[in-house]
Amino acid sequence: MARYTGPKTRIARKFGEAIFGEDKAFERRNYPPGQHGLAKRRGKKSEYAVQLMEKQKAKYTYGILERQFRNLFEKASAASGVTGEILLQLCEARLDNVVYRMGIAPTRRGARQIVSHRHVTVNGELVNVPSYHLKPGDVVAVREKSKSLEAIERSLANNSSVYEWITFNNDTKQGTFVTVPQRLQIPENIKEQLIVELYNK
Repeated sequence: MARYTGPKTRIARKFGEAIFGEDKAFERRNYPPGQHGLAKRRGKKSEYAVQLMEKQKAKYTYGILERQFRNLFEKASAASGVTGEILLQLCEARLDNVVYRMGIAPTRRGARQIVSHRHVTVNGELVNVPSYHLKPGDVVAVREKSKSLEAIERSLANNSSVYEWITFNNDTKQGTFVTVPQRLQIPENIKEQLIVELYNK
């Protein structure tokens, strides 16, 4: 199976930051995995290694496979503007990411599952494709039959994040993808320029 389903903390430790959100296990052992984790690693990483690491971090953060990510990059390259910024904007406009940002699911992995299991509608139509690309003005809502799901209720109750490019009403469990976020509004710690340099080699 192509998609990574193993322990998330191991991946977070590899990158040295909690890329999947709050993680108590990562806080306890925030050094690289493996028996030599705390020992001094090999010398300075090459330029290619640094760029590859950044691309892998972005892929794991958004839960996107290599071919999907490459396609997004090509789409970003063809658009007018800063390629790296557009790439992140395309990642942010994915349905699973917006469901996660709205607080309907506590993680992107959970958001992908909620979308796949047909609990979400876009503009009143049922959509079960996590990679569905949203456009400004699209209305995302929890399907009527799914509004009482305990997992969704619990996630919304624990969510305190607010994003300027998204509106969400906890009572109706409906929100709007208002606009494409600017780079400053995207909280992810990703150096997108390194990804652009890697793909342009």
